[in-house]
Amino acid sequence: MINPNEEDAVTNLIECQGVGKTYWQEGDFAVPIFHDLDLSLATGEFLSIVGPSGSGKSTLLHLMAGLDQPSAGTVLWLGRCWQEWEEVERAAIRSNQLGFVYQSHHLLSELTALENVAIPLQIKGQGKKAALSLAKETLSIFDLGHRLDHFPSQLSGGERQRVAIARALVHQPQCVLADEPTGNLDEESAQVAVAQLIDGCKARGAALVMVTHNLILAQQADRMMRMAGGSLHRVE
Repeated sequence: MINPNEEDAVTNLIECQGVGKTYWQEGDFAVPIFHDLDLSLATGEFLSIVGPSGSGKSTLLHLMAGLDQPSAGTVLWLGRCWQEWEEVERAAIRSNQLGFVYQSHHLLSELTALENVAIPLQIKGQGKKAALSLAKETLSIFDLGHRLDHFPSQLSGGERQRVAIARALVHQPQCVLADEPTGNLDEESAQVAVAQLIDGCKARGAALVMVTHNLILAQQADRMMRMAGGSLHRVE
């Protein structure tokens, strides 16, 4: 593992160096997704990625999180190639230092909002009482203090997604990866959810990578990139 002194010396949380991804179908038929991508994510930076469906935006997020391996090139986390970490180390990084928000909230239906948000803390080894206390505090910050004991089925779509955002941030990650976090929301709910996501990341000094089709939301980022035709380009 990288020690604290080495970590301080690393300027970028994530770096993609000449990264390509190709999927193989039956009959050895190659389906190239993208090629020779270079991308870096600085500490505390908000990066948005836009582009047409099927262009590889979600695939790139998976590579950045070490959930998939590139067909070419290298993806670094804090200066070290994801593939160099042992699997137990990769799992620990994802549990302790990364937060995830998806288009579908992926809340556990049998747990309350409070219990759902406490899960990342308990995975880290925090006691149940302390985890629930911090989860309650976090949900209150997200204006959901009155929904603590409600199950996902009792929440609106916007509320469910805000609970998912609170869950992604409760354990103080260094980086949050959001894949179409407002895809299932109306425009008003989307604006509220993304504002709370951005503010929550800023308050914690966390970097944010958001894949979205919503250009209005994407333009709020420090930097916006467009994925198309197998390449990634900055949008000025």
